[in-house]
Amino acid sequence: MADYQSDKQTKQAITRRDLLKLAGVGGLGVIIGATGAGSVMTLVEGEAKKAAASPSSSNDIVPFYGKHQAGIATVAQNHVYFASLEVTTSSSEDLKSLFQEWTVATSLMTQGQPVGETTTNGYIPPKDTGEAEGLTPANLTITFGVGPSLFIKNGKDRFGLKSKQPKELVDLPPFPLDALKEEWTGGDICIQACADDPQVAFHAVRNLIRIARGKAILHWAQAGFQRTKQADANKETPRNLFGFKDGTANINVSDEQAMNKHVWVQSEDGPAWLENGTYLVVRKIQMYLEVWDRTILREQENTFGRYRATGAPLGQKEEHEEMDLTRKNEHGDYVIPENSHARLAFGDGTQKILRRPYSYSDGMDPKTGSLDAGLLFLSFQRSPATSFIPMQERLSRMDKLNEYTIHRGSAIFAVFPGIKEGEYIGQTLFG
Repeated sequence: MADYQSDKQTKQAITRRDLLKLAGVGGLGVIIGATGAGSVMTLVEGEAKKAAASPSSSNDIVPFYGKHQAGIATVAQNHVYFASLEVTTSSSEDLKSLFQEWTVATSLMTQGQPVGETTTNGYIPPKDTGEAEGLTPANLTITFGVGPSLFIKNGKDRFGLKSKQPKELVDLPPFPLDALKEEWTGGDICIQACADDPQVAFHAVRNLIRIARGKAILHWAQAGFQRTKQADANKETPRNLFGFKDGTANINVSDEQAMNKHVWVQSEDGPAWLENGTYLVVRKIQMYLEVWDRTILREQENTFGRYRATGAPLGQKEEHEEMDLTRKNEHGDYVIPENSHARLAFGDGTQKILRRPYSYSDGMDPKTGSLDAGLLFLSFQRSPATSFIPMQERLSRMDKLNEYTIHRGSAIFAVFPGIKEGEYIGQTLFG
């Protein structure tokens, strides 16, 4: 949560030029290889104070360091750029150094700084791609996780990490009606970049992929959006492309007890390296907008189990009222239909996830000539096996919303815990 993030980092930044001058070498990878991440991060912290290098003067900075990674309990930004990567190196040291380099770059970008030295030499490529130059940090958060295939792939223990693979980190089971495409499924590492500006989010992922050259490549990526904060002064629950509020029953991120119960991995869950991390489930869900648009409003509301205008459960007035699942109409039918999305997602009320969804629009589906648009479903949970999976099993069998949607992509990742100053992302796994 935001309360867990350290505000000190908004006052301590060092450019790559300063780092290179201090180290006297020509590249960040060389520095890390020669000194180790701990030495580099100590150098960054100490010299940042002496150099008094200031971050962006704007107030839209989300602190990078803290107990948990930012971008999970952070208030959802306007845009997301999500990327799934395949690791190409077979060296565990290469993999470790990649996360070390990413940590330095991320700490800079989240403060509105470039990832590398700016140069006037027109005969070498700039270190930073430059499209975010002059822009504020726009509340940028960058969140990292690892998939099951990073540990075991084709039966091989790729990096000697087999003993550290969490029991929960396994490929999701097949669900009825799934129509998954390989090009939108799985991945060794994920990067979730969220920001209030789409160019800032894209810039972050682009530069991290650039740093990964020779060690990892892009497997799939998806940009997403929601209504902007500027367009919704009342900060109401965002609406999906079907026009319905999405996230009404979400976990309150300010409720530490609820977050510890349903989102953050605890010490007793194991393994130790994932404590204060979480699990991320990603689903790319295509929506048949043209079919939906020809459906009468009453049928749409029965499909969701909520009123479109207010988001209230059927038969009630306020959005956040608890659903009355026992109430029946004069015909003896449940007011909130048994196959409605809200009812099935709720279940018995014990399975909860932190939803952080974004809409997407990828132009036209060439096969049908219809809009290729839908939902990039992102959910964080302490235990997929006892929360998301049983919830999705119900939905995939009975949800009336299945008539208007189809699942095209799917992945699961273990999201690292946050880090302190002087540490690097993934250090608990590689330590």
